[in-house]
Amino acid sequence: MPIRKATWDDLEQINGLYDQAKAFLRAQGLDQWQDGYPNRDTARADIAANNCFVFEEDYRLLGTACLAFGREPTYETIDQGQWLCDPPIYGFLHRIAVAAEVRGKGIASQFFVLLKEQANEKGITVIRGDTHRGNLPMQRVMEKSGLEYRGIIYLENGDERLAYEGTLDIHPRSRT
Repeated sequence: MPIRKATWDDLEQINGLYDQAKAFLRAQGLDQWQDGYPNRDTARADIAANNCFVFEEDYRLLGTACLAFGREPTYETIDQGQWLCDPPIYGFLHRIAVAAEVRGKGIASQFFVLLKEQANEKGITVIRGDTHRGNLPMQRVMEKSGLEYRGIIYLENGDERLAYEGTLDIHPRSRT
C-alpha cells in the first residue's frame, strides 16, 4: 500500500492537497475549510507530531491525512447522541485531503484502513471522526469504513460537526 508517514519534503505538496480540497468544498457550497485552515502550519504540526500520512504514487502525493491516537478535546462533549464507550485512548483521523484527479477512487477509505491497522497494532478498539454536515462524500467514506453516526460535536470555534465512531475487533499481531 503506498501510504507512508510524511516528511518535511512533502510540505508543499500537502499544502497543495489542502488547496484542492478547499476548492472542492467551496464548489460544493460548503464553508468547511474556507477560513485558511488547514495550512502549512497545520501540516508542519502534524509532521512534527509524527501524525501526518500521505498516499504516494510515482513520487506524487495523491492524498494526506492526520492519524492520531489519544483524546480529541472537541470530542469530550457530544450533543444529540452519545459515544458508544469512553476509552482512555482512541484513534481518529483529521484533515483528509485527496487530489482532484483521484477523488472518488478510494484513497480516503484507505486512510481509514491504515487507521484500523495502526489501532490494531496498539490494541486500541475505538476509532472516531467528524465532518461537516454538508460533506456527504466524507460521511459516506466513514460509514463505508464501519463508523456510525453518533451525534454532534463542536469545534473550538463553535462550528458543529457530525461525529462518527466505530469499534474494532482486536487481533494482536504475533510478536514472534
